[in-house]
Amino acid sequence: MKISIIGGGGLVGSCAAYALQCGGLVNEIALLDVNEELAVGHALDLRHGSTSVANQTFAGGGYEHIPSSDIICITAGLRRKPDESRLDLINRNTDLFMQILRDIKAAGPKPSAIVLVVSNPVDILTYVAADKLDLPVGQVVGLGTQLDTIRFCSLIAEQLQAPPAQTRALILGEHGESMVPIWSSATIAGLPLDKYPGWTPAMAGELFTRTRGSGAEVIKRKGGAGFAVGIAIRDCVDAIVLDSQVVLPVSSVQSGCYGIRDVALSVPTVLGRTGVQATMEIDLWPKEVQGIRASGSALRKTLDTVMQRVG
Repeated sequence: MKISIIGGGGLVGSCAAYALQCGGLVNEIALLDVNEELAVGHALDLRHGSTSVANQTFAGGGYEHIPSSDIICITAGLRRKPDESRLDLINRNTDLFMQILRDIKAAGPKPSAIVLVVSNPVDILTYVAADKLDLPVGQVVGLGTQLDTIRFCSLIAEQLQAPPAQTRALILGEHGESMVPIWSSATIAGLPLDKYPGWTPAMAGELFTRTRGSGAEVIKRKGGAGFAVGIAIRDCVDAIVLDSQVVLPVSSVQSGCYGIRDVALSVPTVLGRTGVQATMEIDLWPKEVQGIRASGSALRKTLDTVMQRVG
């Protein structure tokens, strides 16, 4: 399968390409960027390592790659400033995103193509892409809270000196300020979190605060996130390529899950070759359901403004 990464010259796009190279499942990776020379350079660098990884091909260029792509990953966007919320980005990113969508449509994507939106604010832009692209709504997926979820799990594991790969916990709702931690189903090595040695309820607030502030912390320390978001993108792409029907907290336009409609946010989502296969309304504590609904309401207010802007 072929993936085109729009914004492939940037930190997120290039880290995603490297993560996908290491995964070895996608056999063709195209990096598209307004700085085409940078995209070509990244492709060349990746190609030099291919003999030690997998039989993959790499290219840098422009939208000429779109018609032959099975997955179109949009990472291009203006970088978030320190202490700037993702929703504050909307006025600076909407026009750029709309131009990208116009260029994708003009290039002529496959009717079966999956569009993976990573650009922020991801929930707003996922809804816009689903509305503006002539594709079934389930073929437009946002990275959503997959990144927040793996950050959350890593911090829980670090706090308890537990194995990160056996730590399971979800963040749902908005990829942003109204995100919701799901403590009710959190486990480590199959044990409920409250049964794991060393856990105390007092840890919950600090861990969630650190999770919610992780993006801003990374920006402050190194200028922007790259490695972890690349891994989160690979999680989604692998599910599509393998048609694994794995359940991930990704963003899509909702049609009733937890009573939420006509807004894109993250709920437990079955992801496979054709995109969103289903959403799962898993049992949650009442306050968690209320949090997800409040997240949808907050996004709806911004979305109304954005849709007026884009027409």
